[in-house]
Amino acid sequence: MDGGIASVSYDRQRENHVKFNRKVYQALTMIGQFGINMLVPVFLCSFLGIFLDGRLGTNFLVIVFFFIGAIAGGYNIYRFARGIFASESEQSAYLHGSGKSRGNVDERKNHQNKQDSV
Repeated sequence: MDGGIASVSYDRQRENHVKFNRKVYQALTMIGQFGINMLVPVFLCSFLGIFLDGRLGTNFLVIVFFFIGAIAGGYNIYRFARGIFASESEQSAYLHGSGKSRGNVDERKNHQNKQDSV
């Protein structure tokens, strides 16, 4: 009888360990995505500025394009974070039985799309 209890306890510990590892890997993946979302536009715009400075004989475009890339990267991170928090809040509302339904979210999106097209 003790062998069965020990086996169940071991299985629970292993399950909790696997869930913990999954959360750690998901967090590391998100950190990597944040870095990529910020660095790629900065590097691309900086190299474009260097290229254009060389072609046009100027020396200020690299700075302008660097800041354009930084703004674009910041906006990418903002959109990415907003998407993460929106999906987590929807999941939390679903799990905790909130009064919001999925249909209301879609109605709001449709309403915003109609406003944008007017």
